[in-house]
Amino acid sequence: MTSKQIMFCGDPHGRFDHIVKFAEQTGAATLVLLGDMEPARPLHDELAPIIQRGTPVYWIAGNHDADSDQVWIHVWDSQLAAQNIHARVVELADGTRLAGLGGVFRKMVWYPGLSAACGSEPAFWTREQHAKATPRQDRWRGRGTHRKHWSTIYPSELEGLANQQADILVSHEALGYHPRGFQVLDDLARQMGVEVAVHGHQHDSRDSSARWAEQRFRSFGVGLRGLSLLDTSSMAWTVVQPGELDAARPHRIEGHQ
Repeated sequence: MTSKQIMFCGDPHGRFDHIVKFAEQTGAATLVLLGDMEPARPLHDELAPIIQRGTPVYWIAGNHDADSDQVWIHVWDSQLAAQNIHARVVELADGTRLAGLGGVFRKMVWYPGLSAACGSEPAFWTREQHAKATPRQDRWRGRGTHRKHWSTIYPSELEGLANQQADILVSHEALGYHPRGFQVLDDLARQMGVEVAVHGHQHDSRDSSARWAEQRFRSFGVGLRGLSLLDTSSMAWTVVQPGELDAARPHRIEGHQ
């Protein structure tokens, strides 16, 4: 394996042994967690062998990473807290620009709909607006919004990303090719000029190869506890561990469903 490979980790939901194992076996240069990590202990402890080898780790949150106080603490208060790439772009050692969009769309904040023609006006444009409207007793740890909204997507966060450029976009929500995906994320990927978009959340490994020319980027889903490698020198995609539900689900979508 080359040193230009990124290993993308589908929703771990509390299990990290396979990630540690394959990170060592593949020699991946970078590790990216696609959300719904739900670590039973601080995230840096779950990934300690990887961190000790000096492998950079980045993550975005999933909706379940804000389900409980303990999980929130294990994620956002871990020593890897600064590696959260939600709503920002980071440059990897080889110059690849990686953008992140964690969390999910929620109707009480903003739900853009499953197609470009369907959606609703946002109740709050920014996280700060929502925090000001949140009663003090409901603010998580006395600051911000309710705990669960730490994993909510706000329109301003997409707007901020759309004004930047990246090579790869990772999100927890699926893109528009997926039956439960969002066209607004396709728009974001094109605005940012990405070549590849990767998502978790839906627990299946799918792609939209029949639509890549139309999309103007390639999109991939990573299955439940699945692992895939992207070689940034060629943008070649390899599944190294199928998701746990992949055998029972179709892996490829030919055209939009």
